[in-house]
Amino acid sequence: MNHLFSKFINYSLKETNFEKLLNLFLQTLNIASGNVSEALRILTEIDRKYKISSDDYGIGDFIEDLKKNNYILENKYDGIKYIATAKSSIALRKQSLEIIFGKLKNDKLGNHNSKIIGKNGDEITDSYKNYEFGDSIESIDFIRSLKNSQIRNGIENFELNEKDLEVYEKEKNISASTVLLIDISHSMILYGEDRITPAKNAALALVELIMTKYPKDTIDVIAFGDDAYPIEIKDIMYLQAGPFHTNLAAGLQLAQNILRRKKNNNKNIFLITDGKPSCIKEGAKYYKNSFGLDKKIVNKTLDEAAKCKKAGIVITTLMIARDPYLQKFVKEFTRINGGRAFINSLSTLGDFVLFDYVKNRIKKLK
Repeated sequence: MNHLFSKFINYSLKETNFEKLLNLFLQTLNIASGNVSEALRILTEIDRKYKISSDDYGIGDFIEDLKKNNYILENKYDGIKYIATAKSSIALRKQSLEIIFGKLKNDKLGNHNSKIIGKNGDEITDSYKNYEFGDSIESIDFIRSLKNSQIRNGIENFELNEKDLEVYEKEKNISASTVLLIDISHSMILYGEDRITPAKNAALALVELIMTKYPKDTIDVIAFGDDAYPIEIKDIMYLQAGPFHTNLAAGLQLAQNILRRKKNNNKNIFLITDGKPSCIKEGAKYYKNSFGLDKKIVNKTLDEAAKCKKAGIVITTLMIARDPYLQKFVKEFTRINGGRAFINSLSTLGDFVLFDYVKNRIKKLK
C-alpha cells in the first residue's frame, strides 16, 4: 500500500490584482459599516503603507472594476458618491464564512464533526465509524472495509469480518430556528476598542453557514440598544454602535415573538454582548441606569430569560467583557434560562459562534 507524493501547488494563492484588493475592500467595508467611500479611503491608506497595488493596476483601476463587476454603484443622491450592492453583501458573507470556517477546519476548536450517528441518519457525511448491529448494508464503505482486512490479515490470507467493516456516518435531517441578538450600545466601541465589527463578522458567517449548509434552518438577526429591532440580512454590514443603553429585555421579547411563529421545536438565541443591561421600557418611557446593575432592570431581564426557558428556547450568551460583577449577572441569567454562557475574546468570537451552532444543533436532538 505505497503512496507517491508530489509537490503541492496552492493555486488559490494566484489571485489577480482585483481579487486581492477585493478581499481587503470587503473587510474595510464591514469596518466602515457599509460606507463605500470610507472603505475606499481606508483601503487607499493600507495600500499606501503596504504597497499592495502596482504601477500597472492601481486603486483607481480597482474602483472602476468594482463598478464594472456590480459591487458598487454610483449614487447621485444624499451626497453619497457610491453605494454597495447586494453582490457586495453576499460576497462579504461568503468571505466571513471562509475566514472563520477555514480556521475551524484546521483547529482543535473547530473539530465540529459531532453527528448523530447510525441507522436513523439522513445525510451522508465525510466521516466514518465502525459497523454496529442495525446499521444498513447500504451505508457500508467496502473499499475502506477491504483495506482494513488487508491491513489486518495481509493480501494472501484474505478474510473479511465484522471488525473490518466501516460505515458512513450520517446526520439527521433536522431543522432549527435561530435568532442572533447583537448589542449595539455605546460600550461596543468604548475605550477605543472595536467590538461591533467582530460581532458583525460572526453574524455574517452564521447567516452564510445556515443558508448554504442548513437551508431548512431559519436565521433572524436583531440589533438592540435602547430599543430592539429586526434587521434584514443585507443590512448587517451597516450596523453601527451608537449612543445607546442596553435594553436586553426588549431584545429577548422580540426574539421570542419571532421564534413563536416558527414551526419547528428547536429554537435558539445567540446573544453577543459586552455589557450589563442598563435600560428597559415602561410604556412610552425609558427607564435607564448606567451605574452598576440596577435591580429593577436586572429583574425584568431575568424574567425574560425565564420566559425563554418556559418556551423551550435555549440562550447561548457570548460575553466579550471580563468584569467580575458582569460575569456574576451572566451566570445568574444562564442559570435561570438553563442555557450556556461563554466569555470570548474578540478574535475567537466568530469561531465560537459557528462551532457552537453546528455542535448543539445536532446534540439537542439526540
